[in-house]
Amino acid sequence: MVLVPGSSSVPTPRSRAKADRRQALLGAAAALFARSGYNGVSIEDLGAAVGVSGPAVYRHFSGKPAVLAALLVEVSETLVAGGQAVVEGAPDAAGALRALVRFHTDFALSHPNVIRVQDRDLDSLAPADRHRVRTLQRTYVELWVRVLGQVHPEVEAQLLRIRAQATFGLLNSTPHTLPASPSGAVRPLLEEMALAALGAAQ
Repeated sequence: MVLVPGSSSVPTPRSRAKADRRQALLGAAAALFARSGYNGVSIEDLGAAVGVSGPAVYRHFSGKPAVLAALLVEVSETLVAGGQAVVEGAPDAAGALRALVRFHTDFALSHPNVIRVQDRDLDSLAPADRHRVRTLQRTYVELWVRVLGQVHPEVEAQLLRIRAQATFGLLNSTPHTLPASPSGAVRPLLEEMALAALGAAQ
């Protein structure tokens, strides 16, 4: 890496504070969009949720569409990168599949608001951002299909893709069931059901 004289790769307190405020805004956006819908939330609502004025939000995002784009694109990128990492770290295909199930279960339990927003407000994204999210989603699905193909080489890819999509549906339904069930009870049940759906029961 080439450093420009006078520059530093170490984050300054100011840059860290700005990054923290940006993440706080994204967290608030996920909660507000999940509760009220993208169209039911204003920039002023977002600012108020993190203790700043509406105009202060523009220091971090160009507008509400940019907030939605950052929320959904970044979480899709995280899924792809995280999925690839757990597969690369697994000892074999069966281990990789179990690791993917654990990874996605963690995501579903940790990001219920984002799941709600993606289900309901994906079409509110600008076309280019929606295309980016869809592309990342396909990449993530195909990661699962490749692993499933190694576990079940006798099954055609299209059927494996259906299994993967059905598993996502099962795991992503968590936001609708968690209010009545503690996550500690839900996690092992979800993982067991997902592995069974994938033909890899424990």
